[in-house]
Amino acid sequence: METISEKKKRKKTKFWIPAILLVLVVLVLVVMFINSKKPDRITLGKLDSHVKGAAFIKTNQVLIEQMYGNWLPNDIFWPTVFLDNMPNFQMGQLEVVRYNVRVLRDNLSRMRTTDKLDLSAEGAFTGLANDPYKWWFPSAENKWKMAHKNLGIFYQDLLDGKSHLYPRADNLVELLKQYASLMGGVNTRLINAPRDMDEVLTMDEGTKDNAKTPRMVDIDIPWYRIDDNFYYSQGVAYALYESFKAIRIDFFDVLTDKNSVKLIDKILENLRRCYFEPLIVFNGDPGSIFANHSLNLSGMFNDARQKVESLIVSLMQG
Repeated sequence: METISEKKKRKKTKFWIPAILLVLVVLVLVVMFINSKKPDRITLGKLDSHVKGAAFIKTNQVLIEQMYGNWLPNDIFWPTVFLDNMPNFQMGQLEVVRYNVRVLRDNLSRMRTTDKLDLSAEGAFTGLANDPYKWWFPSAENKWKMAHKNLGIFYQDLLDGKSHLYPRADNLVELLKQYASLMGGVNTRLINAPRDMDEVLTMDEGTKDNAKTPRMVDIDIPWYRIDDNFYYSQGVAYALYESFKAIRIDFFDVLTDKNSVKLIDKILENLRRCYFEPLIVFNGDPGSIFANHSLNLSGMFNDARQKVESLIVSLMQG
């Protein structure tokens, strides 16, 4: 027979096991909630109006800081390894920053395409080219930090007159063409997410590894990836919104000359409206009581893309 002390020990054990499990569940929920928070809007503060390019460089620095501060796509530890919404959001954000820095290196920082590359712009581009899923040797976060450091050097050289950002219409057109290409691919995935598609579309992803023929990819979005696709698109929209805010500052004279300030304001408004947070990402039919968040996002995102195309035409005229 059990003694009184043994019975007390057994009761204590029965109490502690569910208590520990409850604490563990609460801890997991708190960690998941903290790591699921989207980044806030970027506030740059006061910038030197005489230094063209300051807003664009600073904005990309902040975007990179947000990424390496809590980069989730390469997580291998429990419980954040189970997150998928924010990792996809960050992948969309990374895509835009890569476009920005590539155009900075190839166009914005050079008077002519025959000029030598700016070393710090090249260093930032190289840092961002790392595998975003790599956890070690080197980790993605360390490479993002390297890119951030090089952008910091570029910014200081910009202030000192050693580096330059040329806010010309042709440079802006090159950047906008890259945006339009990215936005077209994102929107195609959004409109292909609805259920009951009669046919699966394919999209040209461009050449890869110097291949002679374009690589065609299947863009049918399976039901279990609807939310991943949705948050990736939101990450792209968020980073584009912040980038266009900087473009409006640094290219204001060009935009004014081309009567395009109102057009870029409309682009900003469309991208701002993409930043909404559904409790659950639904994929409802047109006649369903449930929303189709992919199509809702696509409507605003595609409107912004069309205005980007119009802005390109406006900048290329006269």
